[in-house]
Amino acid sequence: MCTLVLIYVNMCVNNFKEKLTIYGINKCGLVLEDETRQVIGCAMEVLNTLGHGLLERPYENALVVEFELRGIPCEQQPHYDVVYKDVRVGQYIPDLIVSDQIVVDTKVIEEITDHEIGQMLNYLKITSLKVGLIVNFKYAKLQWKRLLL
Repeated sequence: MCTLVLIYVNMCVNNFKEKLTIYGINKCGLVLEDETRQVIGCAMEVLNTLGHGLLERPYENALVVEFELRGIPCEQQPHYDVVYKDVRVGQYIPDLIVSDQIVVDTKVIEEITDHEIGQMLNYLKITSLKVGLIVNFKYAKLQWKRLLL
């Protein structure tokens, strides 16, 4: 039986600000490690095939095709209610939910920053899922961040 351990690491970043990073590790490895590797592999295949620098939507659509080809269940742009004090105040529509377990956010941006990380943490709260992947197709080398709530 695997047990989850959250390790909190304080890292010093620019201007000596403290930044908190959370790594989700269980005694058998990373949480949803195989599923995460599959998503990253699909994203690499999409980037290698389409090239870099397109808008986000073609990459999202190509990921859906690649997931289907590999037999990986995926839901594109499902709707989730945003609730404030028991009142529905809006909707969140993630790019992709993979295997009913991972929120995947496709980006074409200069770099993945604290802003995107904060957004993903909110997305994980809204969807009640534990793992999120931000995948950036801006450059010839795929950039990604894996987050755990």
